[in-house]
Amino acid sequence: MLNSGSSSLKYKFFDMNTEKALISGHVDGIGLDRCFVKLEFDDKVEEKKVVVKDHVDAVMLALKSLKEKNIIKDYSEINAVGHRVVHGGEYYSQPAIIDDRVIRRIKELFDIAPLHNPPNLAGILACRKMLPKIPQIAVFDTAFHQTMPPHAYLYGLPYELYEKYKIRKYGFHGTSHKYVSEQAIKLLGKKDAKIITCHLGNGASLAAIRNGKSVDTTMGFTPVDGLLMGTRVGELDPDIPIYLMRDKGFKLKEVEEILNKKGGLLGVSGLTQDVRDLWKAKLRGNKRAKLALDLFAFRTAFFIGGYMAILGGLDALVFSAGIGEHAWHVRRDICSYLAPFGIEIDQELNKKNQLLVSKPHSKIKVYIIHTNEELQIAKETRNLIHKPDFK
Repeated sequence: MLNSGSSSLKYKFFDMNTEKALISGHVDGIGLDRCFVKLEFDDKVEEKKVVVKDHVDAVMLALKSLKEKNIIKDYSEINAVGHRVVHGGEYYSQPAIIDDRVIRRIKELFDIAPLHNPPNLAGILACRKMLPKIPQIAVFDTAFHQTMPPHAYLYGLPYELYEKYKIRKYGFHGTSHKYVSEQAIKLLGKKDAKIITCHLGNGASLAAIRNGKSVDTTMGFTPVDGLLMGTRVGELDPDIPIYLMRDKGFKLKEVEEILNKKGGLLGVSGLTQDVRDLWKAKLRGNKRAKLALDLFAFRTAFFIGGYMAILGGLDALVFSAGIGEHAWHVRRDICSYLAPFGIEIDQELNKKNQLLVSKPHSKIKVYIIHTNEELQIAKETRNLIHKPDFK
């Protein structure tokens, strides 16, 4: 499984008989003097500085590590490579075998995913060059949300803008939402479940899921929309950027920086986007740290309440990703808003980050499920290449 960023490459090699990752690697700083690689295998961690000029070099380094660490003896032992691709537009609701047509479509979406699709494609092209006979599979972050109905994904814009430019809600984090919702369905023991998954990390989004299918999600045309995040502003009056540029002399680039990199928890607190540090600052009496955390909990609870309405009830609320899995106080604050709906969490279990943190008599179960996007990509890759009609 390969996840290619603008200057990084993350990879894991899975034995799909056991669904265990035999090695994972992170090449960080591609093309830079400070480039290093971190490897985890056999309960060991190795880190060293490397010279990696481009994604082809990074893929070569990744492949060499599989042999050097005795994970495989020959590259022919690799059955397929699953690639994370952030944006599949309206083209893909399922993983796809990468061919020239898929590559053209990934390129077509560069305009609406300029930070993600180009590096994703660079990793794909590097793998095609290095492993020309091995199937390459694209797994799209947006695919899971393609089941949203039009009344959920359309904006109140002139319809021609959707027809001409495909401006609509796409949603992201789909691989994570799919993985944790499938785990929740297993725990509930029923497929006809109403679930809200909360992927709360530096990037954060919710998904409303009915019978295993996404019916709405908080991120929109881009990942900026929806929840307050680490540095992204989330839901915003669209006239604010216009006001800043038209009346206050802000440049487009400055506004983009505010919306994506200077807002969210960082912007409100003026300190950091790291919830762990914000919690410590709050305990020391820092009012803006408290305000940032309060805003995060308030906005998240607001969307959860709305999703409970459109689902017509709720069987399980699922917390996942860095904040969702580890910040007990954030879960506590979010769930305190939801008490009128019958959500009751056991504070001791919640502080211990247990799997089930709701009380036995809670009307809605509350789970903490560790996301595993890499395994989900590997599973979807395996499922595709094992289909009878796979070529």
